[in-house]
Amino acid sequence: MTPAIRTVGVCGAGGTMGAGIAIVAARAGFATLCHDQSAAGLERAAQQSAGFFGKSVERGKMSAAERDAVLGRMTRTTALADLAACDLVIEAVFEDLQTKRALFGELDALCPPHTILASNTSTLSITEIAAGTKRPDRVVGMHFCLPAQLMKLIEMSPGLITSDATFQAAWAWTEACGQIPVRTQDKPGFILNALLVPFNNDAIRAVEAGVASPADIDTAIKSALGYKMGPLELIDLVGLDTQILLCEAFYPVTLDARAACPPLLRRMVAAGLLGRKSGRGFYTYAGDKMFGA
Repeated sequence: MTPAIRTVGVCGAGGTMGAGIAIVAARAGFATLCHDQSAAGLERAAQQSAGFFGKSVERGKMSAAERDAVLGRMTRTTALADLAACDLVIEAVFEDLQTKRALFGELDALCPPHTILASNTSTLSITEIAAGTKRPDRVVGMHFCLPAQLMKLIEMSPGLITSDATFQAAWAWTEACGQIPVRTQDKPGFILNALLVPFNNDAIRAVEAGVASPADIDTAIKSALGYKMGPLELIDLVGLDTQILLCEAFYPVTLDARAACPPLLRRMVAAGLLGRKSGRGFYTYAGDKMFGA
């Protein structure tokens, strides 16, 4: 029997995705432990989260008391061992199979048997990540969408050994958070990135070929297709370096030429143009407020 999920841990909570996932959990009433190796990253994320909720109060979407209650449910730690107190641990570190597998191995040794280990991977195999543990039946894919604090969709992917009880418990938790889960197979890219990685690369290649400016390409896509965010705006939010990792994870297993990394993308990353987190990508940004704040 799977115990109720009361306490949630987020690995990589000093980053944009992890910080957003922590907000989702705390906002839904769960005690949330934010973990990152970088104390500075956690502090920055905490300030951004406070700013995000502060803006929500200004807009009348929540009261000051509700804001304080949510922030009070979020605690920070750089000690991985502290996650042993969690019923659900969600990993949101960068897209590298060996890094994720090693982290899951450490969590497997630290956390009690009932703890569900979830990966926010957007491209990698849940089954292969779970292979780093002795509890593959307790590992599940939970891919949030950026910005996690605003987007409702979560792609739920069971690995080959994931138990029905684990999957259903994780699914129920996403619904308790007010999110919208969809079930996907454990295949590269799941639903979103199987479509988005090639599509976003097409937009980059259009810039590289001089078809139009990033702003005009995004305006065309948003105006004609009704998207809230253009592909180049999205890449800036995700991070140009992350887009490279997605290409490198997705292309070798699909051999889809559209998923191969565009040369312009590699040049921009080499120049330090990583998107919002560096202040410049396809666009230029001022400040480091959380998206939505």
